[in-house]
Amino acid sequence: MSDEYKPLRPQAGPIKELFAPVAGFGVTLSSMFRPTVTEQYPRQKVPPQKRYHGRHQLNRYADGLEKCIGCELCAWACPADAIYVEGADNSALPENADRVVTADDSGGAHMSPGERYGAVYQINYLRCIFCGLCIEACPTRALTMTNEYELAGPTRAGLIYEKQDLLAPLGEGMLAAPHPMVEGTTDTDYYRGDVTGPTPVQVSWVAEHRPDDPTLPAAEKVATTGRPRSAGRGTATRPAGVRA
Repeated sequence: MSDEYKPLRPQAGPIKELFAPVAGFGVTLSSMFRPTVTEQYPRQKVPPQKRYHGRHQLNRYADGLEKCIGCELCAWACPADAIYVEGADNSALPENADRVVTADDSGGAHMSPGERYGAVYQINYLRCIFCGLCIEACPTRALTMTNEYELAGPTRAGLIYEKQDLLAPLGEGMLAAPHPMVEGTTDTDYYRGDVTGPTPVQVSWVAEHRPDDPTLPAAEKVATTGRPRSAGRGTATRPAGVRA
């Protein structure tokens, strides 16, 4: 007959068994009286570093035209297939029904300098891995990344950002597109940064075609104050040492 089993560890007495459930909260109870170091997000937000890469942004030129030319290089560079782009011709805009807009034509209506613009632009943030390869692929610096990191949402469809969600807001003095390019310039002048604001000719065109445009008053003020802008094709200057 085998001996009765005796546990190797001493058994707790009735008092220990009574307070055993409370012992598990010992760490919690002791921490309640210590100073808290937790960030009270979202009521208190800590700004990220300037180099932080968050939500994407489609940029504009100083006169309000969009930088995106619909080349789709960002979509080709994306390893997660998160970007969808459809390019279109500026000549297809309703304002250009009677003319064909080319890269050298600055008189017709444009969404972006040159012949084409990005008509459809989508980024699926359910797929995006924020690698930044799309930024490197963009030839016009149209696509950059902001410091915005709050991208959570209640629906999956809401995380597919459209062009209007990604476009940078119009700055002070910018004219809402479409409108003509700065007279006497080409898309190359825009890429070089020679255009620094709208001109009276652009303001007059928008006033004729869209008299109720809310960007007109500020743009008219900037256009008449003589802020430096491109002096024409091949004549604009830039600071010494700055390469085109």
